[in-house]
Amino acid sequence: MSAQQLLRALDWSPHHRIDIQPRRGMLVIRSASDGRHQVGSRGDLPLPANAQHMCRIGPGQPVLLVAIVTHDPLVVHPVSTVVRLLADLHNHLAGAGNDR
Repeated sequence: MSAQQLLRALDWSPHHRIDIQPRRGMLVIRSASDGRHQVGSRGDLPLPANAQHMCRIGPGQPVLLVAIVTHDPLVVHPVSTVVRLLADLHNHLAGAGNDR
């Protein structure tokens, strides 16, 4: 699924005002009538360089986008965070398998 499809699912059309906040190593993007940012005219999602830097998202680095349609936010997870969370989960599952 593309970012444009997620934005459509959230009903965020071009020029929709948004607020972008770094939180715990990810970016949380929400609708905001007074938001400093907006969805691009072609339905693209702006990710300001300073916010990317705060979340350790490098240029061209893949990210995981998660739309929480029922609550409005779009969350941008750096791939490094996804890898770490999956490694933690797999380590936990491997340890749990030894408890049988």
